[in-house]
Amino acid sequence: MHYDPRHDERPVQYDPFKSCTVPRPIGWLSTVSTLGVNNIAPYSQWQNLTFDPPMVMFAANGYPDGRKKDTVINAEETGWFVWNMATWELRDAVNRSAQAFTPEVDEFAEAGITGIPCIDAPGLRVAESPCHFECQYLSTQRLKGNSNVGNVDVVFGEVVRIHVNDDALTSDGKIDIPRIKPIARLGYYDYCVVDNVFEMKIPGGGAAADGLEGKTQQS
Repeated sequence: MHYDPRHDERPVQYDPFKSCTVPRPIGWLSTVSTLGVNNIAPYSQWQNLTFDPPMVMFAANGYPDGRKKDTVINAEETGWFVWNMATWELRDAVNRSAQAFTPEVDEFAEAGITGIPCIDAPGLRVAESPCHFECQYLSTQRLKGNSNVGNVDVVFGEVVRIHVNDDALTSDGKIDIPRIKPIARLGYYDYCVVDNVFEMKIPGGGAAADGLEGKTQQS
């Protein structure tokens, strides 16, 4: 099948668009409001951008009434947001935190997770999560959609502190992905878990491979 999503009626019951770009990493993002209320929500439109320095982005669609998501507002007003790795063991908490709570609700309490203070960022990170990025807000790019829900705020940040639980590491210092089992978003209401990893090294290696490993030339 093929169709033009701008004009054509979709030829199948369920939208295939979000089920083609898969699996999508989950940006389980914690923020705090200027009033001190803790917020956490999952975003499946999340990605690393570069490594020198490490930068990330997430995209948040608007509410039907035109409001921005609380995560976006908090990041813009405080200058910070925190990524927490979503894992198989935390899947229920991640799902609970996807609800649209009002801004005065402490979402850590609603999700049933433990908050621990960040070092640089205000607010909390998830104690039960094995990995965290404290991200300093850089900018927001709003892309206009065909509706309020279609409008999307693309938020950029620089990772200024990385936390990795020592128990999440292999003996040679790599993150033990099959053991901690990150979850990822598929289309519809479907998710997957990373429990099988294979390696493919780029033929020839060199600078390109070093870049993928995150190595940088120190001045």
